Amino acid sequence: MASNRQGGAALGPRVYRQTAWTRLTHWIWAICLFFLLFSGLQIFNAHPMLHLGQESGFAYDNTILEIGARQGIAGTRGFARVFGHEFDTTGVLGVSGDNTVQAFPPALTIPSYYSLAAARIVHFLFAWVLVGTLLVWFLAGLATGHVQRDLVIGRADLRALPRDILDHARLRFHHGRQYNVLQKLAYGGVMFLALPLMILTGLSMSPGFNAIAPWLLDLFGGRQTARTIHFAMMLGLVGFFIIHMLMILAAGPLNELRSILTGWYRIDADEGEGK
Repeated sequence: MASNRQGGAALGPRVYRQTAWTRLTHWIWAICLFFLLFSGLQIFNAHPMLHLGQESGFAYDNTILEIGARQGIAGTRGFARVFGHEFDTTGVLGVSGDNTVQAFPPALTIPSYYSLAAARIVHFLFAWVLVGTLLVWFLAGLATGHVQRDLVIGRADLRALPRDILDHARLRFHHGRQYNVLQKLAYGGVMFLALPLMILTGLSMSPGFNAIAPWLLDLFGGRQTARTIHFAMMLGLVGFFIIHMLMILAAGPLNELRSILTGWYRIDADEGEGK
């Protein structure tokens, strides 16, 4: 017998929640970010250090992250140095389980063999696909009202924020027609902060683009700082993905997947009353 409950709430009607444009761009982003992440780790392997400022080198003391390996009595050991604090990362970073000496192991890079040229080709290809898809999503979102309806935060959202945080902490999820305030903050932060920062910092590392817009380097405080921000945004997006997956599992994966595949989403019974 089919259950008439969803996450502790009575099932309501299905509503058309995600437009075709939203669903299409969502899956294109997923593909792009997959290739961008793992090709980016390969690019990082070429210079496995992060700095703050305009320049880096032996004459500068501005390294905030370094992943490497050194030879010792016990053999080659991997290490990660973060803000001057060093950690042994043998088998994970610096030196992987198959004794490959590079910052990130081959299992986490595209291509799996070391090739900076191939990684850059893959990275730039999917970066431009991502930029184009973002532009399409934004224009389509304005035209369909998705941006205004689902991402703009109003006073009612701010008033609901404490309750929404408490409900999520208790794993009590409400399935409504519109996004809740935490969803708006998370999705809006990705779409209007993290991804634009990723794109702009990526452009600021391009010598060709520096010639067109030299002010971009000044905006981010130098190429090395831009590279560090780029890496930090990557970590933020990975964190968002993990939380996103956990929330889907906790809130009802079948309903959430149906929404992003077909557009139809089953809301709670009380959410459908009077609608």
